[in-house]
Amino acid sequence: MTVPTPAPVPSAGAPVGYFDARALLDPVNPAEVDAFARAQRAANPTPAGRIVAWVVAGFALLCVVPVLAIMILGLGYAIGRETGVAVAALLGLMLLAGLVIGIVMLVRRSIRLRNLTRFRLARFAGANAMSYIERIDDPPLPGMIFSSGSSRMSTDVLRGVEPRFVEFGNYQYTTSNGKQSTTHRWGYVAVKLDVPLPNIVLDALGNNTLGSTLAAAFRSDQRLSLEGDFDRYFSLYCPTGYEVDALYLFTPDVMARFIDHAAQLDVEIVDDWLFLYARRNLSTLDPATWAWLFGAVGALLTKLDQWARWRDDRLRLAAQHPSLPTYGAPAPAPAGAPALPFAAPAGMLTPPPIGVAPPGQRLRRRSPWLIVGIILGITFVVTAAPFALGIFSVLFLR
Repeated sequence: MTVPTPAPVPSAGAPVGYFDARALLDPVNPAEVDAFARAQRAANPTPAGRIVAWVVAGFALLCVVPVLAIMILGLGYAIGRETGVAVAALLGLMLLAGLVIGIVMLVRRSIRLRNLTRFRLARFAGANAMSYIERIDDPPLPGMIFSSGSSRMSTDVLRGVEPRFVEFGNYQYTTSNGKQSTTHRWGYVAVKLDVPLPNIVLDALGNNTLGSTLAAAFRSDQRLSLEGDFDRYFSLYCPTGYEVDALYLFTPDVMARFIDHAAQLDVEIVDDWLFLYARRNLSTLDPATWAWLFGAVGALLTKLDQWARWRDDRLRLAAQHPSLPTYGAPAPAPAGAPALPFAAPAGMLTPPPIGVAPPGQRLRRRSPWLIVGIILGITFVVTAAPFALGIFSVLFLR
């Protein structure tokens, strides 16, 4: 996959700082916005799919206009014969001209507002030591939302690399159910970790609505209750057998950071990534949203260093080294070997393996056949109930 080239950063006229939101609000020069839009179009050509969509829309419009014209002329003829046809033709032309002008104005306004948004976000990124990418098709991220549906893409991506890789963006994908399709929209923050960790999901209870819980697809036996008030804010899911590891990662001070700064965000740890999710756009022109996100990420980064020391003992046991040395017993030095300032243990030592054993790499999901069985059972009961009541009344109530 080819990642689009980051946008050229316009001059913001502001010193680089940890959080500088002036680019989101300050007046802009229309000429600079136009130049930025031209540079964006040159760096990121229009996708073929979008061109095809415009062609199909134009063809559909050409098919609809003659039908409407015939209907209007027919109505005029029915009302006033030749005079009615002339009046109807005049009104039809005026209606068509107004429709075309209105569509053109709406499209131009939409494009102008979109270019202004991109320009401001690019300036904001440059003022805060980040880069701006307009769009990434099918982003190669391992989070759970990035593998669902089709037409997957991230937009308005802001990316920083120091002190570690952090990416802010909006994301959408489409799911189809027969003839209906639904576009799902998310905002996300992706933070690169130092080592792979077990797949852990924190379902924020503060943003759950009916049927919208993020962890609905996971098996309930993977739910882990933590101490204190943490369960009032998050439902934590971890792979079976990794409960102790989850307790090691989510110490009381780490839990406090998540409660204070990320209680309205769903959280996923997968491979060597930490994801924060929201069911709305996060890459916006709202300074308050960016202040909240920067504060949340900054607060969490100070606690992520201790996660780098985690190791999966299952990998070490699976290696099955038959000749590990006995620690504490100095090894005799070989004849003629140079003196060392320490006593080297016998045998060849290798660093502890980094990674996660297969059972901890992904949470187990609910079986779809169980859900299908429940639906079929309910359908059968609802369908058969009237017949059962009828037979019961005939046999016992007559």
